[in-house]
Amino acid sequence: MKQLITILMLLGMGVVFAAQPSLTTIVVPYSTGTGIDAVSRIIAPHLSELLGRPVLVDNKAGASGNIGADYVAKSKPDGSVLMITVNTFNVTPALYKKLPYDPNADFTPIGKIGVSLLALVINANVPAQNFEEFKGLMLAKPGAFNYSSSGAGTAQHLSMEVLKKRFGFDIVHVPYKGATGAITDLLGGQTQMMMMPVHTAMPFLRNGKIKMIAIAGDTRSSYAPSVPALSELGAGSLDLIVTFWMSGPAGLPPEVVNQLNSGLKVILSSPEVKEQFNAQGIIPELSTPSALGDFVKKDIERWKTFVKEQNFKFEP
Repeated sequence: MKQLITILMLLGMGVVFAAQPSLTTIVVPYSTGTGIDAVSRIIAPHLSELLGRPVLVDNKAGASGNIGADYVAKSKPDGSVLMITVNTFNVTPALYKKLPYDPNADFTPIGKIGVSLLALVINANVPAQNFEEFKGLMLAKPGAFNYSSSGAGTAQHLSMEVLKKRFGFDIVHVPYKGATGAITDLLGGQTQMMMMPVHTAMPFLRNGKIKMIAIAGDTRSSYAPSVPALSELGAGSLDLIVTFWMSGPAGLPPEVVNQLNSGLKVILSSPEVKEQFNAQGIIPELSTPSALGDFVKKDIERWKTFVKEQNFKFEP
């Protein structure tokens, strides 16, 4: 019966079986253990069931996501290689003088997957229980603390730099090649704070390893409603919602795009996936391929303006 349902779903998605590859790889341009990695590993088995073929997750981390993105951009557009990524993809065009790919022309948008928020978190041993105490500590001891990020040029990095500018903090940036090392050293106390996606922070918050003292956005997170948004604390609008989406190489046939977008709709409506996303602090959110394409284009331009206005000096 389960196989029959799967077949009917596939037929409803207009699958052209003759054109299907024998294997699909979802490239994650970041390291294992990250939020985007978790999302991809939730999606993969369900997509495999719908497509009727193996779907593997391949982490190709490095250069703020550029290594993995470049691999996808240069892959054959037949559905054998896809990418699940986040907003850092939109930031890098503003920070890198030259990318090995065109972020708009070299990719085919498929659809959004979900959204989450960033949170300012501190090691449990930092002597501050809320943002006001944190602010006083940072101003009293300039240069005495450092923060980790999953890489120079990521949204986590830029959001912290904006926070520093707006409050006059002197905090040293320690970039890592991916989130795993950044989180490990935060938990171990080698770094004292980090801008971390809420979905990534929740397990560490529950076991007392970190304290969450602010949400980096205009609104509070439903997953941590008692934690104030930075807009409430005088930081102004940061607009740093983390958006997850799927894309493929440029030239992906429309029937394949529609098949995958329909597949995402089925997957994101699954109670099991909703529960898994909820545990990660992620809200499922699907879009059409064209809406995703518009979002990426606009967000790239927004980040270019943002970086210029903040006068960030960044050399990858």
